[in-house]
Amino acid sequence: MFSKIVVGGTFDGLHEGHRSVLRTAFENGKSVVIGLTSDDFAARFRARKVSSYGERKRKLDGFAGQFGRGYSVFEINDSYGIATIDPAIDCIVVSEETLLRAEEINTIRFKKNLPKLTIIVVPLVLDGDGKPVSSGG
Repeated sequence: MFSKIVVGGTFDGLHEGHRSVLRTAFENGKSVVIGLTSDDFAARFRARKVSSYGERKRKLDGFAGQFGRGYSVFEINDSYGIATIDPAIDCIVVSEETLLRAEEINTIRFKKNLPKLTIIVVPLVLDGDGKPVSSGG
């Protein structure tokens, strides 16, 4: 069991792919830190409107609360959040499509003489047509 796991994203719609990543984090960590993109940062990368930060956080809190483990949700304004600066984090949970970001985070941590994060990759959840479930945009 890892002591502090980090996950991050926009978490718009909180679909089954999001829930799978979060469930994996809670099953493998004593505490989970969830980086949630700010409204401004989320809008830069989405073709469609994203739910407000407050709405996305409320849904995350509702889902995360069921696991009975310590967790926190904090706003991020870049692709890394605290993953490249917090020495207490020992694991990151990502989907297959965000694996490269986790590897990039480990490269940055190495340059800062921080311990490498264990990366847990969660397989993409597919819809009925065999396409990855996504809030897309």
